[in-house]
Amino acid sequence: MKKRLCKLAGRAIALFLSMAVLTGCGSSAQGNKSAGEDEQDKVQIGMCFDSFVIERWQRDRDAFVSTAKELGAEVNVQNANGDVEQQKQQIEYFIKKGMDVIVIISIDAEALVDSVKKAQDAGIKVIAYDRAIPNAAADLYVSFDNTKVGELMGEAMVDAGLIDGKVVVINGSPKDQNVPMVVAGFTSVMEKNGNEILDEYYCDGWKAELAGDYVYKHLDKVSEADAIMCGNDDLASRVVYALSEKRLAGKKLVTGQDADLEACQRIVEGTQLMTVYKPIEKLAQKAAEAAVALAEDKELEGEEMSIYYDGAKTIPYLKIEPVAVTKENIDEVIIKSGFHLREDVYLNVTKFQSN
Repeated sequence: MKKRLCKLAGRAIALFLSMAVLTGCGSSAQGNKSAGEDEQDKVQIGMCFDSFVIERWQRDRDAFVSTAKELGAEVNVQNANGDVEQQKQQIEYFIKKGMDVIVIISIDAEALVDSVKKAQDAGIKVIAYDRAIPNAAADLYVSFDNTKVGELMGEAMVDAGLIDGKVVVINGSPKDQNVPMVVAGFTSVMEKNGNEILDEYYCDGWKAELAGDYVYKHLDKVSEADAIMCGNDDLASRVVYALSEKRLAGKKLVTGQDADLEACQRIVEGTQLMTVYKPIEKLAQKAAEAAVALAEDKELEGEEMSIYYDGAKTIPYLKIEPVAVTKENIDEVIIKSGFHLREDVYLNVTKFQSN
């Protein structure tokens, strides 16, 4: 009898343990299911970069991804390495993945119009980031006021005494839709102040070495010019290097944009007049917020919202204002904002400027 009771007790314990295990498995399965559902519920964003050759793009990527994650979205970043066909393939990949939003930093805007349409036909929202994609009717264009960028470059030259002078213009890629806007802003300031543009050159693919080559090959025009407008700081770096070899560095007013660290160093050293600081983190953060809002079919709002006609349709335009940076305000704009560290900006200067 005692033995039988022990057996019954053993069976009861085994049954209890089995039920506990089954219950535990049920909880685990339910937990996994919830995690899977949460993953599916997250906004999925595909972000396709031109390349990471230009210093600022890494900042854009990091700020965008960080903000998107804080908002509960997932970001898949692709790098086309300057190859437009590869960029098309990456957009196609995002379409097949069923992304909610695709953010494009275009290499050749005209070549991507069909890709944008295909994504939209699949129910995916498209953001043209920093560079417009004409005639594509993207769901949003996010950039800085590029006409203002050109105006700031021109105004800095005028403030430095360039009146009735001569200028050489070395632009970025002719396929970058921002370039004509920058040129228009710059040219308007030059014309108002009687400055003659001696020559205008475009660097395919924003290749900085082409800017340096221009100086070597057109030294007559460069020597005649009082100033050189460079499409960005990367181009300016090669221009200043070439000028230094010809003992002309610091004798020509050189401008750029993006506030790259080396450009800021050249400004305090006196070989570059100015750069245009574009609050990249703000642009990327606002773009990430807008991407999530578009994915959730929410209205785009904010004081930065404007409109832009892309040649086919008037579309929303998230526009951020740029800031001119010279030796006089570099501490205030660049260093105090934390964009670059003071010790890095003044690395090559023997004595720090006082605040």
